[in-house]
Amino acid sequence: MQLNCIIIDDEPLALELLESYVKNTPFLNLVGTYSSAVQAMNDAINSEPVHLMFLDIQMPGLHGLAYSKLVSPETRIIFTTAFGQYALESYKVNALDYLLKPISYTDFLQAVNKAVKWFELQTPKSTSIKEDDSDNAEYIYVKSDYKLIQIPLDKILYIEGLKDYVKIHLEDEPRPILSLLSIKTAEEKLPTDRFIRVHRSYIVQRSKIKVIEKSRIVFNKQYIPISESYKQEVLNYINEHSL
Repeated sequence: MQLNCIIIDDEPLALELLESYVKNTPFLNLVGTYSSAVQAMNDAINSEPVHLMFLDIQMPGLHGLAYSKLVSPETRIIFTTAFGQYALESYKVNALDYLLKPISYTDFLQAVNKAVKWFELQTPKSTSIKEDDSDNAEYIYVKSDYKLIQIPLDKILYIEGLKDYVKIHLEDEPRPILSLLSIKTAEEKLPTDRFIRVHRSYIVQRSKIKVIEKSRIVFNKQYIPISESYKQEVLNYINEHSL
């Protein structure tokens, strides 16, 4: 899921920091930065739909809390401020979250993940992986950055699960494809006759297992651990294909 967002803050350094956070977060798309609520309001007619707004509270002209009451309910607000006394009032205007300056990237990421979950609940259930409808699907579609990418199944070596993302490692590709979904969702969508879970953080394509060394699957210089909870299933597969 891609979320369009804007930043409104009269402090240049705070604005610059939030802008860098947004640009380093794959599922956020920055569509505008403003030094005042008035400036943002004047530009709203011509702007793209905004899902998420990072809004400073104490600003000259139009106060952030006052401006929040004019914002469409379809736009969720994360307040950013150096003053903790506004926390209670921010939730009265149905803010999604409240971040105290200086804002760390960890706190920022927790807030935007909350936004992602909120928007996912508002839309029909979907996934970042879309299967081909044919009985013999040979590829999947994956949402990555701002694109929907077709990936041939036979190119996938393994999938690595992070906290809220997966990295899809492909043959002959130096960089993995990053997608916002859980490894559990990836496991449910991939054909079980071709892929096997070997660790809580790894799914491997069965036919790509060439070397196993000390309970680790070897892909070039990368070692994928086989955990105890998945070891028996891996051994069963190996035994079925052993002489």
